[in-house]
Amino acid sequence: MISAPEVLDLPPQKVARIAIACPSSEIMKVMGPGIQELHAVLGAQGVTPTGPWFTHHLKMPGESFDFAICLPVDAEIKPDGRVTNGVLPGGRTARTVYTGGYEGLGNAWGQFIAWMNDQNLNPAPTLWEVYTKGPETGPDLTQYQTQLNRPLL
Repeated sequence: MISAPEVLDLPPQKVARIAIACPSSEIMKVMGPGIQELHAVLGAQGVTPTGPWFTHHLKMPGESFDFAICLPVDAEIKPDGRVTNGVLPGGRTARTVYTGGYEGLGNAWGQFIAWMNDQNLNPAPTLWEVYTKGPETGPDLTQYQTQLNRPLL
């Protein structure tokens, strides 16, 4: 189930990030360690994220994922290993919130894309998902919330 989508004008956001490219079948193997690595580097530098973690995809996921695991930050960090600085571009963006377990994200994206098509919006090839409520908030998958974002051309 997705919330009523909206179109926003967003400012650019500085991020600490880890770039990852992997087959879709490997996503569960790389996500957890990547998030832990990102938090460890920021923690060692005394940097507190300014919001929840998210993934920034360079293209719609399919047989492979080409994305970055990101944490929003106020200022640039000192690069360390795979952790580098980046910027989530601002601009006109379509957004909705999906509520439910991660296994329903594909259907949520389908609903969101259908809405964009109905509105004659022209999405960019990139997208990002902000994991606002997940396993850290409790075991009830029906309460998870993921913000879906798609820049518009």
